[in-house]
Parts: sequence; structure tokens; C-alpha cells
Amino acid sequence: MGDFYQNGIITNFHNLRVRSTEDMERELQAFSSQRPMSLVLPSLYSELEGPALGNIVDELSKVRYLSEIVIGLDRADQKQYANARDFFARLDQHHRILWQDGPRLRKVDELLASKGLAPREPGKGRNVWYCYGYVLASAKSEAVALHDCDIVTYKRDLLAKLLYPVANPSFSYDFCKGYYARIADHKLNGRVSRLLVTPLLRALKKILGPMEYLEYLDSFRYPLAGEFSMRTSVFNDIRIPSDWGLEIGVLSEVKRNYSSKRLCQVDIADIYDHKHQPLSEDDVNKGLSKMSHDIIKAIFRKLATNGVQFNTETFRTIKATYYRIALDFIESYYDDAMMNGLHVDRDSEERAVELFAKNIMEAGQHFLEHPMERPFIPSWNRVISAVPDILERLYDAVEEDNKPKLI
Repeated sequence: MGDFYQNGIITNFHNLRVRSTEDMERELQAFSSQRPMSLVLPSLYSELEGPALGNIVDELSKVRYLSEIVIGLDRADQKQYANARDFFARLDQHHRILWQDGPRLRKVDELLASKGLAPREPGKGRNVWYCYGYVLASAKSEAVALHDCDIVTYKRDLLAKLLYPVANPSFSYDFCKGYYARIADHKLNGRVSRLLVTPLLRALKKILGPMEYLEYLDSFRYPLAGEFSMRTSVFNDIRIPSDWGLEIGVLSEVKRNYSSKRLCQVDIADIYDHKHQPLSEDDVNKGLSKMSHDIIKAIFRKLATNGVQFNTETFRTIKATYYRIALDFIESYYDDAMMNGLHVDRDSEERAVELFAKNIMEAGQHFLEHPMERPFIPSWNRVISAVPDILERLYDAVEEDNKPKLI
């Protein structure tokens, strides 16, 4: 893991490549007796047919320190669920599949919906929220990692590095965010983080002045990374979005609930590549257009809870300031790419920035027109208070779905 230093707001762990994966796994195995560990894998059924998940499962089958693997399966009918059970059967560890579209989990969801407590829209956030509920119900772990199922360059040391800060009993971290360089096939990737989130945060700091929340988000090297780990107790009381704002929403919630000294980030991969979303310039409900819209709204909502007042003129100023800063970023990234022998399509980058600038105005207008919108899923503490046996209901539904098949 190597040394670390204080990177502005949070502790930043470097991967100095001086320890073998096997050495770190042996240490995690020792930690597991005091702090058992689980992994959550939110997955679409289509990812079972993609190029990444088979290798991820093969790599995970070699991991011995996990107490449980929880797979959230979205968009699967009964036949596809049966295929998924066969697909994940090669995992030697105790594992459970949450069939999100199955009748038993739908019944749990309908119960919560009748009380106004269910996630309001499908998506990764909803999937993760139910998986976290099951982890609470099973009570098999004290530290939980989450990563995506479309990582085509996956190696199991990613998981070891991600879990280590919250699994080590001598550390006091409650939450860890993964980061990595977004370079693959001689190209710079990570457009939403590079060309939207960072320049938007810089624009907001320029307009609103110094704010700890903005400095905090800006201290993360890759705030949109889908890989993070936390102590199990953390997700009792966090409220997360059900849409593409999940990662920003989680970062915002742990900042609200915990001292920055208990939060960290860690370098988890030398090479990282995954499924790339299309820009979808003509459809705000798809691709990077939808993703950017949800992320922008998540940031605006959080700023509003910190007392920031918005109006149409404010959003016009934010858009103009963002646009100028983002264009400067394109220039810097182009120069950096050329120096390192990487390819950057400047036309594509500028079209992305133009789309993101337009979405800043549209997300801002949506924010103003829907002041009573409730985008966050209720915390599990609130749900348990309203439905005291909800974890038992969820646990029983999942166990029934995962009973051994009769031959």
C-alpha cells in the first residue's frame, strides 16, 4: 500500500506496487476474524453476456477472506435469473443473488411503496440500496466493498486494496473511495469526471467562494468511481439517490455524517477500463447525457441543503463560468495526452462540454421547477423504524429465491 499523505480534505493512499496480492490477501484473511468482509456486485443481466463479468467471477473465486458476496441482479426474467444462478455458482464463497425483478422482492418493494419508503425509480442506486439492506439483514460482515461488473481489466488485487483501509482493525476509517487512471487503448477516458465534475466544481468555487463541501468533493481524484468500501454501520443512516447521482450522493452523505479524518481514497488499479456510455446528445434520458444531468442535480441539491440559494441567473452564470473552465481543461488534457503519446479527439471533447453546459441549465431549471422533489431513497434506519420487520422480510425473500434447485 505504501505511504500516504493528507490530500487537502481526506487521506490519500498510494499504491507503490511493493506488496504482492498474495501478501495483502493473507493480511486481510487475518483481519477477517475481527472484521468480517462482504462484497456487493450491482449487475444488469446483460452484463452476464458481456466481456467483463466472467473474468471478474473467475478472479473472485480465488478470494478467501470474504464472508459473503451479494449480487444485485436487475432486468432479468425468470429464465434469465435461472441462468444467473448457474453463472455465479462457480463462486466458492457464500453468495446470494437479489433478483430485483422477482415476485418476492417486488412484494417487499410494494410494501415499502405503500408507506412511501420505496425507491422511486429503477437504477443502480435502487439496486445497491436493496443489497445493502440484505447485508444488514444477513449480519455476516462489518466491512463491505462495492464495485461495478463491467471492469474488463479486473484483477482481484483491486478488491484487496479497496477493502484494506476499512478492514484493518488498527485503522479508524469508515469509508474508502477507489481511484485510478482512466487510460485505455492509448486514449484518455473518464469524460464525465474530467470534463464535467472537476470544471463544474472549480466554477462553483469561483462563483460561490470557499466552501468546505466543494473543497471536499474536489479532493477526490476520481469522484465518479463506482468502487468504494465502508464499515457496515455507515449505510444505516445514509440517503442515496436512485439514479446516476449515486456516487456523488454517497460522498455527500458520508461527509455529512463523518469527520473527514475517517474518510480516505486509495489507488486500486494500474489499468482500468470498462463499458463506455455513448454521449446521447439527442436524448437526455440515455448515456452520458442522462448521467451528467443526474450528477449536476445531485450537486445542486446538496449545495441547497448547505444554504446556497439558486435562481435562473445563478445557473446562467454557472454555465458560462463552467464552459470557459472546461475549454481550458480540454487544452490541458490535449497537451498532456500528446506528451504521453495518447490520442484525444478534441472535437468529441468539445461536443461533450457543450452538452454538459446545456445540461447545467436544464438540471438547474428542473431543480427550480420541482422544489418538493424527493430524489433520495430513505435511510435504512428510517425504513426499519416504519417497518420493524423489514430486514427479516427482505432476508427471507432472498433466501427463498436462492434455495437449492430440486433435481
